[in-house]
Amino acid sequence: MSDANSAVDRAALWLDSLRRRYPLLLAELVPGTGRTLREVRGGGPAASALAPVRLYVSDALRDIGDGVIELEEAVRDRLGLRRISAAPVPVRLRRLGELLDSVAELPDLAAHVEEEARRMAHRCARALGDPEQLVRLPGRCPACDCVSLRAFPERGIAMCVNPPCRHVLDEETP
Repeated sequence: MSDANSAVDRAALWLDSLRRRYPLLLAELVPGTGRTLREVRGGGPAASALAPVRLYVSDALRDIGDGVIELEEAVRDRLGLRRISAAPVPVRLRRLGELLDSVAELPDLAAHVEEEARRMAHRCARALGDPEQLVRLPGRCPACDCVSLRAFPERGIAMCVNPPCRHVLDEETP
């Protein structure tokens, strides 16, 4: 399997994850109607004290929305396809997924789509409060000799998490 096909397969996974989780991010933006931040004297809720909108969720929605629009436009432009009507983010994600077979023919575009899809899926996961998966690796760091080697499967890297070191392992490193 070529690198472009691998990148397209990974991009398809990230786009699907983002398509499924984006509605959860929208729901997370809506403040709870019954929660209050403070109470007035006498125990009742203050009229204007509803939970505030979480700005990090709003920022993530804007970043992901802009990223999906830009990515779809870039892919369509690179493939020589005409512009298409505006649509909500989940529809655009589905349309991007449908273009992946054509993207596989252009390795640089396939790598770009994978990277952007992964970045947006990570942003969505962080805004939803999902911690990044971390796997401890056996052995010592070849750079600092600490037992701080960790794999980050979502990013596809292994590195030393010792703050002064941060050595990234390549595929040849044991």
